[in-house]
Amino acid sequence: MQHSRRYSLTRSALAAGSVLAATSLVLAGCGSRAGDEGAANAESCVDTSGDTIKVGALNSLSGTMAISEVTVRNAIDLAVEQINADGGVMGKQIQLVAEDGASEPAVFAEKAQKLISSDCVAAVFGGWTSSSRKAMLPVFEDNNALLYYPVQYEGLEASPNIFYTGATTNQQIVPALDYLKEQGVTSLYLVGSDYVFPQTANRIIKAYAAANGMEILGEDYTPLGSTDFSTIVNKVRASGADAVFNTLNGDSNVAFFREYKNVGLTPQEMPVVSVSIAEEEVGGIGVQNIEGQLTAWDYYQTIDSPVNNAFVAAYKDKFGADKPTSDPMEAAYVSVYLWKNTVEKAESFAVPDVQEAAGGVEFDAPEGLVQIDGDNNHITKTARIGEIRNDGLIYTIWESPGPIEPDPFLEGYPWAEGLSG
Repeated sequence: MQHSRRYSLTRSALAAGSVLAATSLVLAGCGSRAGDEGAANAESCVDTSGDTIKVGALNSLSGTMAISEVTVRNAIDLAVEQINADGGVMGKQIQLVAEDGASEPAVFAEKAQKLISSDCVAAVFGGWTSSSRKAMLPVFEDNNALLYYPVQYEGLEASPNIFYTGATTNQQIVPALDYLKEQGVTSLYLVGSDYVFPQTANRIIKAYAAANGMEILGEDYTPLGSTDFSTIVNKVRASGADAVFNTLNGDSNVAFFREYKNVGLTPQEMPVVSVSIAEEEVGGIGVQNIEGQLTAWDYYQTIDSPVNNAFVAAYKDKFGADKPTSDPMEAAYVSVYLWKNTVEKAESFAVPDVQEAAGGVEFDAPEGLVQIDGDNNHITKTARIGEIRNDGLIYTIWESPGPIEPDPFLEGYPWAEGLSG
């Protein structure tokens, strides 16, 4: 599939009216969509004449998502520091301009516009929720700027102005479902936060279930930041499902897992597979409330390789021996290096040159070798199912035989036909 068709599908993905309504004032006057002449020729104010080059970091340092996003910012800081110590990018030192998205999609859009138009950054690294990404996407397309988005997400999207360095659906959710099927799971209960990612992910899960002999016994959503899970957890318990698929985000997971344990549900009786809980969230939830539960990611701190061991040591040396590494922050770290490698391949900081050079760019990452797919701006990833243990870390109990090519529109899965329409 060619760029033009893949990227045109972004339009239907942006039909999340509430997000666009929240950002309409911010986006007014930003120009044409990417692919239109105005956006393609948008004038850049990036200054490459000096010894430094500016890039942006846009993460939630306040609000409900701060529990997850602070470490992403830390990883960006670490990558910038290491690259600068090694001579920078094309001989220029990286100057990081940092902003707080405050867990609000409209704030992400506003701060993205500031970074592009006022701070004149060459690229932006950040975002977490799909609502924040979708709010930012028109800003980057209209200005023909670059966003490196580091978090697993629901797929069904591709943009020439976003590089997706977290997992797409066929690199996380589908392998998790395959694993559950192999374990004999025939029924699921779906619990998620009430926004784009969980809703879309659960549409995909329901399509998979229908094609693979699984029954969905319940589906509940709650607003981001919710702390009352007594009703939902009691419904989960009463359902008798074999397992729970959890797409809650942020600090809602703390309340959910505490209530889950309070009512006597155990990983042995009814395991929970989570796709947004990493090592830093385990501490906030309390390991006693989540030990034995499962996660689906592409990276864990416990991966035993020279590259990862060096990464973990460097992170702990900078931020503290008690600070764990995790999948989203590793993907953010990787994204800075992929940008560097692409710029150096292109021998240019200009967006069109970076876009043209991106296909095939590699990085020997802590998670393993990754490579940019030039057709969709996603990267290859190795899927891993992990178990949370009593030391608060997550250990791989299953992994894919090798890196999985990104398939954000699930074109290789007949059961997914029509989901991206």
